[in-house]
Amino acid sequence: MKRFRKLRIYTIIGVILLLTFTIWANKSIIKASSPFITNEISKLKPAKCGLLLGTSRTLKNGKSNDFFYKRINATLELYQKAKIKHIIVSGDNSKKSYNEPLDMKMELIKRGVPDSVIHLDYAGFRTLDSVVRAKEIFGQSTFIIISQKFHNERAVFIARKNGIEAFGYNAEEVTAFNGFKTKLREFFARDKVYLDLLFGVNPKFLGAKVQIN
Repeated sequence: MKRFRKLRIYTIIGVILLLTFTIWANKSIIKASSPFITNEISKLKPAKCGLLLGTSRTLKNGKSNDFFYKRINATLELYQKAKIKHIIVSGDNSKKSYNEPLDMKMELIKRGVPDSVIHLDYAGFRTLDSVVRAKEIFGQSTFIIISQKFHNERAVFIARKNGIEAFGYNAEEVTAFNGFKTKLREFFARDKVYLDLLFGVNPKFLGAKVQIN
């Protein structure tokens, strides 16, 4: 009985410490990144490249993924208003049947973006991989990151901690239940940001450099 009580106390203390750390991590990332992200395109200086963070075209239930299409819309707006000249599309292609970058590229081409300005990064398995590879593989030390606000906060924070002059353009938010689930995961993902910094975690793959003319 005493062991059970001790275990329960330790569990409660552990949960409290985890939540305290998570809340601190979220607040610190929001505070550090907020000067560099915006919903207003007029506030952005033009950059050579935009970094479009990948997501799936469809949800597990087969329905369209609003995050996907809203990020495409934001990227189009940046390109059409000459805020970016090239687009690095970075996402997960760990399986032959799953290709976030290619799906996004095809949608951008469908909307009128030339194939020649779209550059695919198939090894953007995590946000860390995407932003660091944009610098190390694609040679960009400054760029505009395109995703929803909650994601841009973390991405811009990671980028600047890695010596990148990154800015974020916020795609329209998703308010449905799927949006809530994604934001809940994001809340705890920010713990991992600090653990990655603490242990010096690098992208899973680097590889040959890609020149963007």
